[in-house]
Amino acid sequence: MQILLHGPDGPRWAPRLRADVADVTVEVSTTEDEAIARVGGADAFFGNMTPRILAAATGLQWIQTPMAGLERYFFPELQAHPVVVTNMRGIFHDMIPDQVMAYVLCFARDMHAMFRRQLERRWAFDEVRVHDLTRMTLGIVGLGGIGAGVARRARPHGLRILAVDPRLVVRPPEVDELWGADRLDDLLAASDFVVVCAPETPETRGLFDAEKFARMKAGAYFINIGRGRVVRLDPLVAALESGHLAGAALDVFEVEPLAADHVLWGMPNVIVTPHTAGVGAHLEDRRYEVLLENVGRFVRGEALQNVVDKHAGY
Repeated sequence: MQILLHGPDGPRWAPRLRADVADVTVEVSTTEDEAIARVGGADAFFGNMTPRILAAATGLQWIQTPMAGLERYFFPELQAHPVVVTNMRGIFHDMIPDQVMAYVLCFARDMHAMFRRQLERRWAFDEVRVHDLTRMTLGIVGLGGIGAGVARRARPHGLRILAVDPRLVVRPPEVDELWGADRLDDLLAASDFVVVCAPETPETRGLFDAEKFARMKAGAYFINIGRGRVVRLDPLVAALESGHLAGAALDVFEVEPLAADHVLWGMPNVIVTPHTAGVGAHLEDRRYEVLLENVGRFVRGEALQNVVDKHAGY
C-alpha cells in the first residue's frame, strides 16, 4: 500500500506511520504541485483534496480527510469519483460536550451574569436567578458522536433528554426520547435548552430561522456548537432582544470571526466563544490514531471507519 500524506501533518506523521505499519509506503507533500507529482502511485490519500490532485490520482481508492466537518470539502468530481472518503468523526466526543455542559451550568447557576457583576464590583445577591436542572429538558439536534456525548454528559445532572436525528433509529440509554428530523418542532417546544450538534448540509443550512426560534419554548436557552451557517444570527438576536429566549451560547457563527461591532458581544444573556469547543490537549494524537486505525484496516482489507456519504456531506 502507498499513501500520500498531504499538508502540514505529513512531515510530522510520516515517520510515525512508517514505524507503526510495516506494509505501507508513505509519501509526503506540502504543496498542491508536489501532491500532483506524487499522487499517481498512491492507493490512499490524507489531506485536503482538490480537483487538480484528484485528476492526477489514477489509482486512488481511499481518502482520509483531516477534519470531521466536511461542508466545504466536496466538489462535483470528487462526489462522482468511486473513491471512498472517511473523516475524523468521533475525536471531539468529550471535549465539545464538556463545553456544552459548561454553558448549561453557567445558565443554570447564573454564572454568566455573576461574571459581569464581578467586573462591576457589585455584590447583587438579590439579583441571582438559578434553575433546577432536574426539572428541565435538554433537546439535542443531531445525535452523532458529539450529540451522543452531550447526552452522556447531561444525564448525571438529572435533565430530561430529547433528541432528533435523520439517521439514528436506536435510542441510546441516556436519551429519553429519540425522534426523526420531522419532529424537530416538537423538540423545540418541549426543551429548556436546545443544543445544535448538526452538520452543515443543504438541508440544515439556515435551518434555525425566525420560524424555528418562534417555535422554541418561551424562556429557553439556545446553544450552537455545530456549524455556524446552520443558524441565522439576525432572527436569533431578535428572539433574544424580545425576551422570547432567555439566553444563548454560541461557539460558531455564520461569518467568522464574529465582527467586533456585532450586538451579540454586548448582550448580557449571551456567551460568545471563538470556535474553541473542539480545542483539546490531545487532539493531535486523536487525529493520528484515526488515520492509523484506518491505514491498518486498509492494509488488512477490512471495512474502514467513519465512511462518509459524499453527497450528504457527512
